[in-house]
Amino acid sequence: MLHAAPLPEDLLDLPAVDAGQDVEVSVPATSANLGPGFDALGLALSLHDAVRVRTTTSGSTTVRPTGEGAGELPLDARHLVARSLISTLHRAGRRAPGLELDTVNVIPHGRGLGSSASAIVAGVLAGNALLPADERMDAAHLLQWAASIEGHPDNVAPALMGALAISWESGRAFHSTRVEVHPDVVPILAVPDLALSTESARALLPASVSHASAAANAGRAALMVHALGTDPSLLFPATQDSIHQDFRAPAMLPSATLLRGLRAAGFASTISGAGPSVLTLAVGGAGADAAEEALHRLIGAGDTPGAWRVLRLAVEQEGAKIGRHHG
Repeated sequence: MLHAAPLPEDLLDLPAVDAGQDVEVSVPATSANLGPGFDALGLALSLHDAVRVRTTTSGSTTVRPTGEGAGELPLDARHLVARSLISTLHRAGRRAPGLELDTVNVIPHGRGLGSSASAIVAGVLAGNALLPADERMDAAHLLQWAASIEGHPDNVAPALMGALAISWESGRAFHSTRVEVHPDVVPILAVPDLALSTESARALLPASVSHASAAANAGRAALMVHALGTDPSLLFPATQDSIHQDFRAPAMLPSATLLRGLRAAGFASTISGAGPSVLTLAVGGAGADAAEEALHRLIGAGDTPGAWRVLRLAVEQEGAKIGRHHG
């Protein structure tokens, strides 16, 4: 992850991008893992953060966030969108003469929905758009750069490409490929008021797992690709995980309880990313209605304390987009 932008005095000899540019970017939420696809599978969801970037001659960076995280996020170059944007310019040997960012945050933070990946992708895409046309990265380099900032590609890939992304690492290079998702798949999210950092959740994982567990997950992950793309009737067995959800359960007991209740009732449910949101992959409108009813019933039973939001979404097919670019 990026930590701090280089000091301005280190950058004074870099040519600045043009002032007076105005760029808008929209980036979807994502759900990684999908049960067995640990650090490899990610699904783009129809919940979007939006960023507007203007280049100025002020020599400083100002961020005005609204929505999720407002009042808690940095208001200057330390903001993750700004850091990612600035680093993208530096990568190209450029700097910003000044930046104003307005962010509208809809993706919940710390809930396993790719909020940090969304911020990174927004910054990388905006920074790339601010560059002269002949200096911009292509899609493959955008993925590589965004994944290198995030540290892994499982969230940034679906955020960039939409639909289902299968990601892997080869040497020091990140790769992803996109898979179309069957139109009957309806993602239903249960989002608790409890936040959980990815680092805290990952710290609970063992250093190794058994061959049997690894083989089980390999088979289910392969099945997941087929179920999402071709035959959603197989989503329930495809979402079975053997290597990470049980280990993370102590950090999110209400979510683990909700997940057990949903799967006992036959729903294709998983922990979204590192948690604590719970993702159910329903099939068709009737399946989505049944999943929502089950969620409200289980939450209302009192075994999953805290406030919960239940969101019926769609699979985001297009991924991140530049809405407009003037200047």
